[in-house]
Amino acid sequence: MSLPGHIVLVTGAAGTLGRATAAAIRAAGGTVVATDLAPGEGIDLAHDVTREADWAQVIAETQARHGRLDGLVNNAGIVRLGSIEDTSLADWRRVMAVNADGVFLGCKAAWPLLQRSQAASIVNLSSVSGLVGGANLAAYNASKGAVRLLTKSVALHGARLDPPIRCNSVHPAFVEGTMVEGIADATRNPARARERMAAAIPMRRLAKPEEVAAAIVYLLAPASGFTTGSEIVIDGGLVAG
Repeated sequence: MSLPGHIVLVTGAAGTLGRATAAAIRAAGGTVVATDLAPGEGIDLAHDVTREADWAQVIAETQARHGRLDGLVNNAGIVRLGSIEDTSLADWRRVMAVNADGVFLGCKAAWPLLQRSQAASIVNLSSVSGLVGGANLAAYNASKGAVRLLTKSVALHGARLDPPIRCNSVHPAFVEGTMVEGIADATRNPARARERMAAAIPMRRLAKPEEVAAAIVYLLAPASGFTTGSEIVIDGGLVAG
């Protein structure tokens, strides 16, 4: 579970899960290149993951500072509530751009620099919503399902290299923090929505950001060196039934 000397790029690092992931990587001995839409505390580089030019700049700056990249955590993501009837094309395109295009661009842009590492690993943040559907998550389901299968394609391609570039996906259920609060606040009764989210999970609570971050660190670390193309589900038993 240690990452001594590892250089890891984390997108969406200003969010709840991004901050927890960056902290866990540092605690494991790694160096974090933290990016998000706007510069701020704890953010190294401004970065719109939907823009290919931004990715080129971030990778170039990472190369200039560190000379290589050992890990990439494609964490940036957004959610929009909406069924197939009431999801607008604009919302669909925005969710797909951030959640799916952003992961594709990240894997592609970082690939040459990851090839300089002796233990390269990509971790893509999907969701339980990439495994099971929700009536009011049409765009989000589609985007996270895309991340799940893109991860497997990247993993199979990376497995051919020597040393390989590993790629795995993480599938959390509802995680305590800003995204869940945003989902709840978008409903008619936010307090009831929060209760229902927790009640839907067999362990009767939401995931803690640190629990998801620990799984991400595991997938980045040499300890998981034979794990690629896999799905780590962190859901309190939600999809087991």
